[in-house]
Formats: sequence, structure tokens, C-alpha cells
Amino acid sequence: MKKFEGVMPALITPLTAEEKLNVPALHQLLSMLLDQGAYGFYIGGATGEGIALSREVREELAAECVKFVNHRQPCIVHIASANFHEAVALAKQAESCGADAISAIPPMFYSYDENEVYQYYKKLAESVHIPLMIYFNPAAGFNINAEFAARAFEIDNITAIKWTSSNYFGMMRLKDLTHGEMNIINGPDEMLLMGLNAGADGGIGSTYNIMMPRIKSIYENFRSGNIAAAHEAQMAADRVIDALLKHKVIPGCKIALEKMGIPVGECVFPMKRYTAEEKEELLSALRASGLEI
Repeated sequence: MKKFEGVMPALITPLTAEEKLNVPALHQLLSMLLDQGAYGFYIGGATGEGIALSREVREELAAECVKFVNHRQPCIVHIASANFHEAVALAKQAESCGADAISAIPPMFYSYDENEVYQYYKKLAESVHIPLMIYFNPAAGFNINAEFAARAFEIDNITAIKWTSSNYFGMMRLKDLTHGEMNIINGPDEMLLMGLNAGADGGIGSTYNIMMPRIKSIYENFRSGNIAAAHEAQMAADRVIDALLKHKVIPGCKIALEKMGIPVGECVFPMKRYTAEEKEELLSALRASGLEI
């Protein structure tokens, strides 16, 4: 079983004004994050606006990331779609281009029951020969509790979960139910240290795009046993996150990256477009939080 560890950006997707993939900007972003020591990449997830992008852009994004990273670090491609057959096609494309794993939120909008969601993950896992990381995010509408995740872990190819919830009791229960074997990755950026302490093997997060050194400091100090330094780094990161939460995290990260010289463009319509004054207000707040930008 391939185990994912460390801190991995939930990659921002650079887009043109026509909402096509900006390949040079993508390469620039990946290069910066690799240089800063990213342990891997989570591609086309919520932060990457995957479910809002066209299938064409999603497939190009997966292929370009895997090709550019070139096995230097693992690439996990989020493939969920409102249409199950499209999700399977995206999963197969991710596998064929060399992705290390696929990932998917539960099926959306309709009130699917536990057995329906279980069958959804089973069929997705059966469609490829690479690991599937299930993705628990309460915003997706289905509560993946510890018992359900442990049951899903028994399916061949399901090896991991991205746990984007503050329910750390549930995370600890899942670790216990799977005898420490399920690969658990923390989701909430502001609580990475809590997740690591509860048994997570690493973290995937939006704000990692703009402050990888701080995030890496949390993880590496925790792993080395320097909890005081890890706590200090988490507090420093949380000041930045607090500034972003007062605006919007995804477009906020894009504004920050633009200021860093990476032309990632706007978010997929209809997500908020900021005026010049609003952008400067956000940048000022980020600077005041300690982010060098």
C-alpha cells in the first residue's frame, strides 16, 4: 500500500480569462512549491475548482501536473463529477497519465444513503489500479464517519482518506478501527497540528500554495518532537488563514499568488471578482498577518 505523508498543497488551478488552463503559470506554481519542499500535490480538488471546470481542462490539468512533476513527488488527482461515468473516465485518464492516486468526494446533491455511497466508492475503486483516497468534507453533503470510512477501507484500492473536518475524535476512532493502517490526511489548514496529533500522516491544504515554508515547519517540527516550535508555526499560519477567512480563501490565495508574480488568474465564474481596492485591502491584511508578500 502506497502511503502518502507530509504536507501537500491542494493545488490552485491557474486559468486564463477564458477559463482555460494557463500552462506556463501552472509550471511556475509547481516549480515554486517543489523548490519550497512540497511533499506532493492534490490536483483538481475543491481548491483547484475541479468540479467547476470542464472535463477538457481537468484532463489537461492532470496530465500537465504529472508530466511536470515527473515523479519527484506524488500527484493525487481529484476526479469526482456530478456524472458518475465522467468520474470514471477522469479516473482512467488520471491513471493513464501516471497519477499516483485518485480521490473523490461523495456523490453530490441528492440524499444518497450509506449503501449508495459505499457502492459509488467501490465502483470507482474498481475502475483503476491505483489507490483511491476518499474525501470527507461535510460541505459535500454526506457524513463520512469513522465507521463508514473503516468499511470503505476494506475495498481493494481504497487506502486513504482526506479528512476535512474538525471532528478529531472521529479521526482517532478511524485510526483505531483500521488498526493504524488507513492513510489519513488532515484537511483543515488551521488545525494541521491537531490533525497530526490525532494520528494524521500529513496534510493537504489550500493555503499551502502561499505559505509552504510555514506549513512545512508545522509538520517537520511535529515529526521531530519539537511541539513548541510546531505550535508556534501553526499560530503563525493561523494569522494568515484568519485574514483569508475574512475574505474568500480560494480567490484570496489567487490574489496572493498574483502578487508573488504567478499569473493564476480569476476563479471560475461566478466566484467573487475583487475590485482593485478590495485586492489591496486583502493584501494589506495578509502583510499585517506576517505573510511576506
